[in-house]
Amino acid sequence: MKKLRILATGGAGYVGSACVRALVEREYECFAFDNLSTGFSGAAPARRLIVGDLGNRELISNTLRDKEIDAVLHFAGSIAVGESVENPRLYYRNNIANTLNLLEAMLGAGVKKILFSSTAAVYAPSDNLLVEDSRKEPASPYAFSKFAIERLIRDFSKAYGLGYTILRYFNASGGSSDGRHGEAHAPETHLIPLVLQVPLGQRDHISVFGDDYDTPDGTCIRDYIHIEDLAAAHIKAVESIDGEGGAIYNVGTGRGNSVREVIKTAEKVVGQKIEIQISARRAGDTARLVAGAEKIRKELGWKPRYENLRDIVATAWQWHKNHPKGYNS
Repeated sequence: MKKLRILATGGAGYVGSACVRALVEREYECFAFDNLSTGFSGAAPARRLIVGDLGNRELISNTLRDKEIDAVLHFAGSIAVGESVENPRLYYRNNIANTLNLLEAMLGAGVKKILFSSTAAVYAPSDNLLVEDSRKEPASPYAFSKFAIERLIRDFSKAYGLGYTILRYFNASGGSSDGRHGEAHAPETHLIPLVLQVPLGQRDHISVFGDDYDTPDGTCIRDYIHIEDLAAAHIKAVESIDGEGGAIYNVGTGRGNSVREVIKTAEKVVGQKIEIQISARRAGDTARLVAGAEKIRKELGWKPRYENLRDIVATAWQWHKNHPKGYNS
């Protein structure tokens, strides 16, 4: 079977670039489309990066046609919960409006397959594993923008014959197994790299936003999924898109770890105490988000290789220790 030619929007970002690298390693013709506002040219494979913005319809359309693209992996967008609360119009423009621009460019270029990078933040908090039909309650503009994009894609599918897969994944984490790639956000907002900045001497302590949640130790619980496991899920998911209609899958380990557990695990990995400071709850955060991911395991045959938090944190530490300034190291 002929392999798809793929365009990855946001393909120089943390998750997007991991997927591009994995696809190229498997001999797919795959290109990263990124405006480099938060991504890094060094994250994408050489000669695979197209610098451009999703607000530029003409450039997107020309790229889809010139590269003879068969499918789009859509990662591009703003991702910080707190920032979305403070500046919602940025998220509605950058995430929702630009996705509409992308979808219309795809229709014009005859590209009928899309895989969308969504989030578990669309779900209402629950003490139970979250499955694909669990109740939705996006609590922040970021989460709502992702939920709205899901609806956009489903509506385009019904009206225009678009084939799609939507992956709702949980907390992307860790560094590449070869130690060459990892998280590099500016500013950083994700827990594991923030925790590791303490032993790197880049901050005096890690702030814990709330210790009074309804969880065993009072701190938020999340499902941490390794970046390479996510990339493997994307490959299986894009290969599964067949004709009109689509599917939605959670991607996670099915195990949750609290903020305090992440900090304690990091202490074991780096071999030193990590100071914490309890701060007020952060707007938009929810107490517990843990994946029920049996559907993707059963239907697509995917399963994570990294199921132990310590192994995930260890790969992150390898990256950050050797690249303390990220891709500028």
